[in-house]
Amino acid sequence: MDKKYFNKSFCLEVSGEFACFTRPEMKVERVSYDVITPSAARGIFESIFWKPAIRWKIKKIEVLNPIKWISVRRNEIGIVMSNRRKEIFIEDSRQQRAGLFLRDVRYRLHAELEYIPPEDRNEVECLKDENPGKYYAIFERRARKGQCFNQPYLGCSEFSCSFRLIDDLANEPKPIEESKDLGYMLYDFDFSDPEDIKPAFFRAILKNGIIDVPPWESEEVRK
Repeated sequence: MDKKYFNKSFCLEVSGEFACFTRPEMKVERVSYDVITPSAARGIFESIFWKPAIRWKIKKIEVLNPIKWISVRRNEIGIVMSNRRKEIFIEDSRQQRAGLFLRDVRYRLHAELEYIPPEDRNEVECLKDENPGKYYAIFERRARKGQCFNQPYLGCSEFSCSFRLIDDLANEPKPIEESKDLGYMLYDFDFSDPEDIKPAFFRAILKNGIIDVPPWESEEVRK
């Protein structure tokens, strides 16, 4: 008999000193979007808890601090380590690049935890005690204690962030009173074809400090 599962919504407040959600059209210099992208928000939830049986869906982004910028020049390595390259001489590969980053950021992220039944992930059997309620409880417990499998970050791994689980929105501060069209923003990546992973975009509209993220399946998402 088919079972109907209902997604549960969770809310996190995240903050950090710096952030960079890099625009893909900027090939050399790092230039951030004005606010966090849904894919970066998803990564924060997954750093706290992820299993093959669940999927995170970002529903809404609230901007709590005014959007501020900082221009930074820093040294980067122009090549990456690989199986062929066993060592890197930093002095030969050093590159100085400019970056336009965000500073003093704080967001409230709303997401749904979706349970994926075994038949939808090509598994014949699953754990006897597997059910969505179990995963909801695990995430809530970990988020409440500040536990994570990987340190969550704001776009770049060097920009780590803190987080806390929000239980009662009525006692939380309101988002900034700013409205603007942020243009097309990276939504996430389409992993349906592992041989051809493609980015997807959506028109991000900031209305009174809030961005409503459309469903992945909607026509608003350009794939």
